[in-house]
Amino acid sequence: MPTVLVGDIQVFSERTGAGQPILLIHGLGSSVRDWEFQVPAFAPQYEVIAADLRGHGRSAKPRGRYRVPQFAADMAGLLRALDVAPAHIVGLSLGGMVALELALSYPDLVRSLIMINSGPEAPASSVRERLGLVGVYLRRVATVRLRGMRRMSEALVGHLLPEPGQATLRRTVSERWAANDPRAYLAALRAIGGWSARARLPALRCPTLVVAADQDYTPVAYKAAYCARIPQGELVVIAGSRHLTPLDRPAELNAAILRFLGERGGVSA
Repeated sequence: MPTVLVGDIQVFSERTGAGQPILLIHGLGSSVRDWEFQVPAFAPQYEVIAADLRGHGRSAKPRGRYRVPQFAADMAGLLRALDVAPAHIVGLSLGGMVALELALSYPDLVRSLIMINSGPEAPASSVRERLGLVGVYLRRVATVRLRGMRRMSEALVGHLLPEPGQATLRRTVSERWAANDPRAYLAALRAIGGWSARARLPALRCPTLVVAADQDYTPVAYKAAYCARIPQGELVVIAGSRHLTPLDRPAELNAAILRFLGERGGVSA
């Protein structure tokens, strides 16, 4: 069944292919649909599970506070319910944070970790950066509350997929994101600010690939710095990509992931 009971909520996932399991965890406001270029690339070699986080897609959207450890517990419960652990875990942005928390809190469920344009916390090494993050948060909250998810999605997609040849992709992603439940979106947004795993990075047991788009929100240097604290960490930079690397540079990303798993994930290339 695509929807399974995990704790107190229903979690939606899609399963394709056969082989060692690989779990794909999307970013804020996204869903399983934004892995459209990864699933067919990985399915010939893996059993691919793409899941919707609570508050997103076709998973339940309970009221109340959301937290990154809660998202990770949901994904741990899903892996157990599907009997597919240990799995390779791939996460984008918020999904990368969830993947990292999953690897730290439930190490027996994780075979390898891949974080795409993500980090161990909302990066803010100075008062100025912290104030900047607060400003971004307040602008998003105000936009969603005053103008709705459609206006938010249009603004974000225009920034993240600005190239002329990405017009169709912009429309597709904008429509998907506009369908988000505003309350659940804001609850997930708030979860990011109160979480940090930076101090726990040296405790990571599994091979870890940190993927950094060269035009992402946060600089490559930030990702290189935290990757250096991971015992089995490796950094890969994707040129010409912004934040949505699975969508704007899928071929390069897929090749990097398959190469990493073939060399360090216990899977023959």
